[in-house]
Amino acid sequence: MRPTATVLVYSDDSNTREQVRLATGRRPAPDVPVVEFVECATPAAVLRELDKGGIDVCVLDGEAVPMGGMGMCRQIKDEIFQCPPVLLLIARPQDAWLATWSRADAAVALPVEPVEFASALASLLRRERLVSA
Repeated sequence: MRPTATVLVYSDDSNTREQVRLATGRRPAPDVPVVEFVECATPAAVLRELDKGGIDVCVLDGEAVPMGGMGMCRQIKDEIFQCPPVLLLIARPQDAWLATWSRADAAVALPVEPVEFASALASLLRRERLVSA
């Protein structure tokens, strides 16, 4: 197992980014690596970070402005070669179909519920670890 995993968090709202950090803690589950965060508040910053490489999972805020996480997800799935898995933060559970449209790998409702979020993130980190092993 790699010593750390890098998680990109996209939201224009610093409180949402903080919720993600707090829900994750040092690691979302005992069997996944310690998490390091790369925080982005703009779509351009997300694309820059993904172009650099080294991102294991993206967490995208569906309510972000000026570009929501759903549109951002669909764009990076189309444009980024071997795009990392995406965990989408959605406004309501009923928006899950939009997460499917955007090709997100998982979705959880806002506000971030720590147990649900950590479980979803750990699942994506496990999957990513298996793919790159």
